[in-house]
Amino acid sequence: MANPTHRHTRARRDRRRAHWKGQYPQLSTCPECGEPRLPHRVCLSCGSYNQRKVLEIVEKD
Repeated sequence: MANPTHRHTRARRDRRRAHWKGQYPQLSTCPECGEPRLPHRVCLSCGSYNQRKVLEIVEKD
């Protein structure tokens, strides 16, 4: 496999890496409790999905 013959400049390297930024998760609010949650996932605070209760949330003592 061939190796690069010439060194790339810092500007060329940084242009290539310009789009490597992180992204915030796209959160939506739960219609039952109003807490932020990931879309198409069960709400971890109330246990509802699609206006139905699918998980029983037990609080730790």
